[in-house]
Amino acid sequence: MTDLRLLSDDGGTSAEPLNPAPPFTRPAAPLSSRVAYAAAHVIPRPWARNTPGSPAEIDWDATLAFRHHLWSWGLGVADAMDTAQRNMGLDPPATRELITRSAAEARSVGGRLVVGVNTDHVEDELIPLEAVIDAYTEQLHFAEDAGAGVVLMASRQLARAARSAEDYRRVYREVLASAGTPVVLHWLGAAFDPTLEAYFGSSDVAAAADTVLQIIGENQGAVAGIKMSLLDASAEIAVRSRLPETVTMFTGDDFNYVGLIAGDEPNSPTPRHSDALLGAFAAVAPNASAAIQALDAGDRAGYRRILGPTEELSRQIFAAPTFYYKTGVAFLSWLGGHQSSFTMVGGLHSARSLPHLSEIVRLANACGALERPELAASRWGDLLAVNGIVA
Repeated sequence: MTDLRLLSDDGGTSAEPLNPAPPFTRPAAPLSSRVAYAAAHVIPRPWARNTPGSPAEIDWDATLAFRHHLWSWGLGVADAMDTAQRNMGLDPPATRELITRSAAEARSVGGRLVVGVNTDHVEDELIPLEAVIDAYTEQLHFAEDAGAGVVLMASRQLARAARSAEDYRRVYREVLASAGTPVVLHWLGAAFDPTLEAYFGSSDVAAAADTVLQIIGENQGAVAGIKMSLLDASAEIAVRSRLPETVTMFTGDDFNYVGLIAGDEPNSPTPRHSDALLGAFAAVAPNASAAIQALDAGDRAGYRRILGPTEELSRQIFAAPTFYYKTGVAFLSWLGGHQSSFTMVGGLHSARSLPHLSEIVRLANACGALERPELAASRWGDLLAVNGIVA
């Protein structure tokens, strides 16, 4: 049996048995009990100059193959969002190319796809609300023309320009009026992007939630759902309970997704659950698929048995500073053989320490999230060795 070497915070090493990959199987039919999107990362050319501030040079074959991997497990793909390093290495031209390419690949296999729409192609940080509306609308129409569904992301420029909740209501009202099909709103918390503190007009979650619900209520028919990424299960449940029946809650809570997706017990008076739009699901796609397959079969206990252990792994990947979680997603992709090197655009592969990565390895091994355990152990051992860590 192969041992898995681990590294502690003080530089000491230890070993534990390498577990086999669980016998998960791809679904024979579309997943039905929950809609689940995995927010996918991008894979750079390992020899390219993907240094901080440089334009992203993407390995398109590997990047798109990873999306096919997600679709093969019955998951949808959420692309060109924060997991793909929007505002952290993925520049506007690369973003547009990613959307175009992913939309074409989705059509080729009938895969479910939504993409992020933002205002980040505008270089100026401070722009008036009218310019925010124009920027949003430009990206919205580009995504729609590519044939992709839309997630209306939180805008840094809007966060800087807005002076009140009414400013948010105005911007969203005008942008949503130009949407050709209903969109998903995205409420991204400050843990993911500190610039978005007090988004929707208040740092008080309950007050901001009132504004979000007003926006949804005033634009019914234009909003298909909302993705909440506050890492606050109680806040998500509170908003979920107030949504119109036509609007879906997509959990973006990478700390508490197991219970949120399971939702209320079926015998509850008005049972509600969250569907999923998660960066974590890119890291544990086979586990997520197998768990939802269990739900499809009415096996709630099996769902929790499969997905429950992945939550501790996700909490490690998304540990503070949370916005560096992309490093853990790319790391597990490399361990799983989906990319040839552990590199990221913008040099972000350096954003986590070796002991942090070691804990990811340990937890992935424990919960069955190492898709190819022998390869993962070998690659992790090589990374330790190149950094001078020997047993």
